[in-house]
Amino acid sequence: MITDYGIQNWGSDFFGITAAGEVCAHFPDGSAISLPQIIRDLEAKKMQAPVLLRFPHILEARIRELNDAFADAIVKSSYEAPYRGVFPIKVNQQQQVLEEIPEFGRRYHFGLEAGSKPELIAALAYHPGGDALLICNGYKDQEFIDLALRSSELGIRVVLVVEMPQELHAILDRAAALEIEPTIGIRVKLSSENTGHWADSSGSQSPFGLDSVQLLHAVDTLKAAGKLEYLKMLHCHQGSQVPDLDSVQSATAEAARVYAGLVAEGAPMGMLNLGGGLAIDYDGTASKSEGSASYCMAKYAEATVTCVAETLATSGTPHPTLVTESGRAITAHYSVLIVDTLRESPASELRTIDDTGLEDAAFYINALEECSRSSATPDRALELGSIRQTYQEAFTGGKLSLRGRAAAETTFIRLSSEAKQPEGKQDRSASLASRYYANFSIFQSLADSWAIDQIFPIMPIHRLNTEPTVDAVINDITCDCDGKIRNYVTGEDGNRPTLPLHPLIPGEAYHLGIFLVGAYQETLSDLHNLFGDTHAVSITAAPESDSGFTFSREIRGDTVAQVLGYVEHDPADLSIRFRRHAETALASGKLSLAHYHATLEDFEQGMGAYTYLES
Repeated sequence: MITDYGIQNWGSDFFGITAAGEVCAHFPDGSAISLPQIIRDLEAKKMQAPVLLRFPHILEARIRELNDAFADAIVKSSYEAPYRGVFPIKVNQQQQVLEEIPEFGRRYHFGLEAGSKPELIAALAYHPGGDALLICNGYKDQEFIDLALRSSELGIRVVLVVEMPQELHAILDRAAALEIEPTIGIRVKLSSENTGHWADSSGSQSPFGLDSVQLLHAVDTLKAAGKLEYLKMLHCHQGSQVPDLDSVQSATAEAARVYAGLVAEGAPMGMLNLGGGLAIDYDGTASKSEGSASYCMAKYAEATVTCVAETLATSGTPHPTLVTESGRAITAHYSVLIVDTLRESPASELRTIDDTGLEDAAFYINALEECSRSSATPDRALELGSIRQTYQEAFTGGKLSLRGRAAAETTFIRLSSEAKQPEGKQDRSASLASRYYANFSIFQSLADSWAIDQIFPIMPIHRLNTEPTVDAVINDITCDCDGKIRNYVTGEDGNRPTLPLHPLIPGEAYHLGIFLVGAYQETLSDLHNLFGDTHAVSITAAPESDSGFTFSREIRGDTVAQVLGYVEHDPADLSIRFRRHAETALASGKLSLAHYHATLEDFEQGMGAYTYLES
């Protein structure tokens, strides 16, 4: 029997399970590469978990799927303008992503979106040229505007999107000063609102864009300046990770109506940018939950194209080029974080307690035993917990000894584990779950799990042909109580507070894969406890090789010295300061000469070490 953790639902055909019970990645040539085999090959190269696996062919597949979906929808709807997708750099600013997306998207004129000066610099360097767009969102100063305007003279299709009323005046002033005609877009706040984690980014209370009154003031400003011909794009943002098509269509219809109004005002227009919103199915339920998507790319494209066409038909407005900024849907599947499990702390682990002279604990132990015998199964766990609180209060009040509390706790743990749900169902209470400690930092590699409880699919990448029998909660190795994952996908009902895992086998590695982390997680990383970037490798199919794949890129994770440098320490100065301590100890006789040299060597080796545990 294979335990699949719902991979057939959220894996989007990119990942599967072999007959040997190992997770594999599917490649375009039909091959399936075992993730455990990838890890074994990396370990031979002295690159151990945690490691981020990147699959460039997935980026290419997602770009192709999105563009093909819109191309098909345009044909079916007899839509009279093309689709031009752009990738918002903020979703994943890693160099490899910015190099590969324009290359894979070149045939589709797939562009880039930048929301800051650093992103603009990167976008200009990697922009594919041709008919691909470069959308400039975000707040802009003179340097931003000038660079964008000058870049348009290189033949790059730059669109400066007005996010606040003052920006329009700045763009017009700089365009006049540089004698460059800009292509201007205006971002409008829609009244249509999304639901979920990112609801605040949509609707009339969004922090970005112009309301309807400000929009018309901008139009009047352009008319007064005789520059209305600069206005070519309407931009809006439907919200991120929109789980249902009803919300997509509501926002799209409103945006199309505003677009028609701008055309009626005399603006030439030509492009309708519907922003982000295309969701992915993190939990595999294909539902309207926050972590899911009740539609596929094809349905999204069809609904969008049809909605715009039908809305504009009532006014006879010519069809605009459709633009979307679907970053999450493009990159999420692209990366998989592999972590090794260091140890297990079983909830039901029983330790031998010398109960000699523990009369003070007998009352509580007997109460727990009686409760377990007499309580109905649904109420038993609650009543046991109530007795636990009583003996904990007795200990705090000095009425129960430390050894007595431990004896009562041992009894509580044993009986609680026996009080699990009937009919073989695993207990889903995180308080009674085992703790698995994994060698990674949630704050560095899975920021949205910590910050907003976003759910990510997590599963063992091997031993899947044996039943997982341990209800577990995963903790990282940071010194923080928030360093744990609270929600899990299991393939049953999409979301639960524990994850079924296998018992650890002494001397054998147990690797977990955390999937769909290609969007935002690398760019939102935090140096909590100074855990840095993990190793990262890119895997491509290589049928001619013994393993069937090759590492097209290998990036070593941060060393201790590197992360110390990020927080303004000079590694050379740290070495000098530590050496002074050692020299003082040597001079005072506290340290032998041999230990002096060994200590300094250990310090220098530590500076060059991986920030994660290596043994």
